[in-house]
Amino acid sequence: MANRLTQIATRTGDNGTTGLGDNTRVSKNSLRVHAMGEVDELNSHIGVLLCEDMPQGVRTLLVEVQHQLFNLGGELSIPGYELLKHEAVLALDEALAEHNAHLPRLQEFILPAGSRAASLAHVCRTVARRAERAVVALGNEEALKDTPRQYLNRLSDLMFVLARVLNRHRTDGTVGDDVYWKSERMAKGAAE
Repeated sequence: MANRLTQIATRTGDNGTTGLGDNTRVSKNSLRVHAMGEVDELNSHIGVLLCEDMPQGVRTLLVEVQHQLFNLGGELSIPGYELLKHEAVLALDEALAEHNAHLPRLQEFILPAGSRAASLAHVCRTVARRAERAVVALGNEEALKDTPRQYLNRLSDLMFVLARVLNRHRTDGTVGDDVYWKSERMAKGAAE
């Protein structure tokens, strides 16, 4: 693995290039750098979400996700290198099953709304989808392992489920709910 940064303002990127972990330089507009940036942004949004009140189990899960996203960013920064293991995808599958089991079935589409924590989880979900698209675009041009794409796909699903969990989390003893889309179909069903 390449050397770790010892200083931040190197000025080597002033010409529009950046160094990868294997010491090669690429355009800051390359697909690889876009994918790395999307994963970094996602990790930053999860950091903001972690500032909110939430169940300890969700907090522990999200901290682990941050570590795995850092692994993913490292993997993207070194072409051909593997840091994100398939076990990380399996851990997301387990978390999805665990948290989904306690939620009521959806009756309609939900809005990305509700509590602040749930809304931030929805932002994380959409950024995860964007990061996934960036990784797919990179994979269309360069050889990538399947795990990064699978991890981001699963993480987006998990963030949707966690938004629902966080909409129900209240410290005052009340129980919250999802914010349902007011569709014509639901309006007709309620009128009948």
